[in-house]
Amino acid sequence: MLTLPRWDGARVVVEPPGEVPGTWAGAPSALRAGGDIYLAYRMRTAGERGYANVVARSSDGVEFTTVAVIGKERFGGASLERPALTVTPEGRWRLYVSVATPRTKHWRVDLLEADEPEALAGAPAETVLPGSADEGVKDPVLLHDGRTWHLWASVHPLETDEHADRMTTKYATSPDGRAWQWRGVALAPRAGEWDARGVRVSAVWPTEGGLSVAYDGRATAGENWEERTGTATAAQRPDGSYGPMTAAGAPPTGSPHAPHGLRYLTAVPGRIYYEGTRADGAHELRTEETAG
Repeated sequence: MLTLPRWDGARVVVEPPGEVPGTWAGAPSALRAGGDIYLAYRMRTAGERGYANVVARSSDGVEFTTVAVIGKERFGGASLERPALTVTPEGRWRLYVSVATPRTKHWRVDLLEADEPEALAGAPAETVLPGSADEGVKDPVLLHDGRTWHLWASVHPLETDEHADRMTTKYATSPDGRAWQWRGVALAPRAGEWDARGVRVSAVWPTEGGLSVAYDGRATAGENWEERTGTATAAQRPDGSYGPMTAAGAPPTGSPHAPHGLRYLTAVPGRIYYEGTRADGAHELRTEETAG
């Protein structure tokens, strides 16, 4: 099961590049490989938005060494958001990069693939989730079950700029992690609840017969960028796919510092990572040990 943050006793993994609101280090994606923990994350300033995705390696899960930096310029993007780091069954490293289209609210997801994580910075980019004129797609979460790739992505409606902050999580499957078939809505906002404005799945953890899920949610447009973290579950179908997610009834977990943002939780055995709001309003990337 996924463990929610306690905040107290956490270690700061990456400091933000400034000390003001809108300056962030976070949106992590973590995995264990070869005895080390690898972490991909986004760096942002208030004026430049998401200017880079970083891939780093650690032997203890706390002190990280950068192995690759991927800037937004190579994608022609206005901003980068949460990357998704994974390794294929053949041992190839993949980074799924969320790219904002300039002068729009649209997002797409590009794929970088290389033999080693250090080579991701120079790998060619291939658009695998283009979105559309009606929807932006970003922040994918991936799971490979030995046969099929599963993906959950945040989808934003684009009918008006005023409502483009809304989020629904949709589910897709693929034989190769490149060509995706959408399978429907996995998790939707709930009217009158703390996640009424938007939901974004940030982590999935296989359990007996299904998934344990962490997700970000917000109640209003004013809580954009300061989402809190809740949990959900999903059952596995007989064909190996996953059904819609059911949100837990418990209240969300947030930072103790207003406006209480705590989001993008990701997990590896024994440790979780997340982005949290500091007392000065900037966001830092934090980690905590867990029992699993």
